[in-house]
Amino acid sequence: MQVNFAERADNHNWKLDPIVRSLLDTDFYKLLMLQFIWKNFSDVHVTSEIVNRTTTVELADQVSTTLLIEQMEHVRSLRFGRSELVWLAGNTFYGTRSIFQPDFLDWLEHGFKLSDYEVTEHDGKLSIRFSGLWREVTMWEVYALSLVNEMRTRSALSQLTELELDVLYARAKTKLWDKIERLRTVPGVRVSDFGTRRRHSFLWQEYAVKAMRVSLGASFSGTSNTFLAYKHDLEAIGTNAHELPMALAALANTEAELRQAQYRVLDLWQQSYGGSLLILLPDTFGTTQFLAGAPEWVADWTGQRIDSKDPILAGDEYIAWLEARGRDPRKKLLIASDGLDVEEILRLHTYFNGRIRFSSGWGTLLTNDFRDCHPRGETVLDPISLVCKLMTVNGRSAVKLSDNPRKATGPTEEIARYRQVFGSETAERVVVV
Repeated sequence: MQVNFAERADNHNWKLDPIVRSLLDTDFYKLLMLQFIWKNFSDVHVTSEIVNRTTTVELADQVSTTLLIEQMEHVRSLRFGRSELVWLAGNTFYGTRSIFQPDFLDWLEHGFKLSDYEVTEHDGKLSIRFSGLWREVTMWEVYALSLVNEMRTRSALSQLTELELDVLYARAKTKLWDKIERLRTVPGVRVSDFGTRRRHSFLWQEYAVKAMRVSLGASFSGTSNTFLAYKHDLEAIGTNAHELPMALAALANTEAELRQAQYRVLDLWQQSYGGSLLILLPDTFGTTQFLAGAPEWVADWTGQRIDSKDPILAGDEYIAWLEARGRDPRKKLLIASDGLDVEEILRLHTYFNGRIRFSSGWGTLLTNDFRDCHPRGETVLDPISLVCKLMTVNGRSAVKLSDNPRKATGPTEEIARYRQVFGSETAERVVVV
C-alpha cells in the first residue's frame, strides 16, 4: 500500500497515470446495464449530459477543455483486454457464473465503441454532451465523471509544493484511517466502495479500497469499480440505475404505458438476471407510488437500494411493504448509498440491525473526502455533486422525479406531467451531498 502520492501528483504523465486506465475502470452496474441495453434496445438513440449540481463551482475555471478532450480521446482508444474478457466470462458474480453471454463478450471485443461527444465552455461553465446509440453512449457516464473529477484534483494539486502535497495526503490518510477505525469496532457492519464516479483520483480510490480490505475483513463487501475488483480479486458490486426506467418511460406512447414502464424494466431485467442481481431502485418516479402499484412478484426480489429518500423512512416503508405481502424482511437486503459517511453508516446499521440485512454503499466521502486537509485551508479539493443524466430517448425528453426534488431532471413541463401521471408527492428539498 506504499504510494508516494506527492511524487505522483508532481509528475503526472500519460504513460504512468492516465485517468482511465482500462474500460473496466467503471462501475460494475454499467456493464450489466450495457448487456441489457445491447440485448433489448440495440437501436435506441439517446443523448446524455454532464450536470454540475454544485452551482458555486465553475468547472471551466478548473478543467482545461483541451486536456479533457485529450483524456476523452484516450478513453475512446482503449479496448477490452483479452484477460479482462476471460475474467468477465469465467468469474463468479453474486454467486452466479456466466452472467455475461458469449456473444455479448464477443461484441465487447470486436464491436464496442464509445459515441461522439461535444465539449464546450461558456462563462466559466463546462458543457459535456454525448449523442448516439444508447449502447455507445451509456458507458461514457462513469468515464466522463471520473475524468472531470480527477482533472479538478490535478489542477488543485499543481498549485502545491511537494511539502504541501505531503501534508495534504498525510492528513487525508489520517482522516481515512480514523473512519475505518470507527467501522472496525462495530460487529456485523457491511460496507462497499461506491466511489468511482466522484473519486479524488484512481490512485486514491485504489488506496482506500486496499485499506478497507486489509482493515475491515469480512465487513468490506467489495467494490463497484470493476477494474479494481479484477485487479485485486474482490467482489464486483452493483446492479442497475435510474437510466433504465427513465429510458423506458420516455419510450412510452400512452399514460398507461408510462406508469407501467417502471415495472416493465424490472420484468425485462429479471429475464436477463436473477438471484442477488434483483435489487429494486424504486425512486426514479417516487418510491411511495412505486411500492403502492408494484405487482406481487416484485416482493420476491432480493432487496432494495435507497438513493434519494431519507434512509430511515425508506427502509421502514420497504419493511412494512414486505410484511404486508407476507415476506420476511430479515431475508431481504437493504442498501443505502446516497451521500453516506461513517456516522450515518453506523447510525443506519444500528437502526436496521436484526430487522433486515443492511449494507452501505460508501461513495464520495470514502474516495474524495479531502475537506479540511488542504495545507492552505482552501476548499478547492472539496467534492462537488456532478452527475451524468439521460436527456433524450429517440428524440423524447427523459425525466427523473426522484424522492428529492433537487435531483429531478428534465424539462419543467415534462416533470409536471410525470408528477401528475405517477401521483408522486413533492418531498422536502434535501441538500445534495
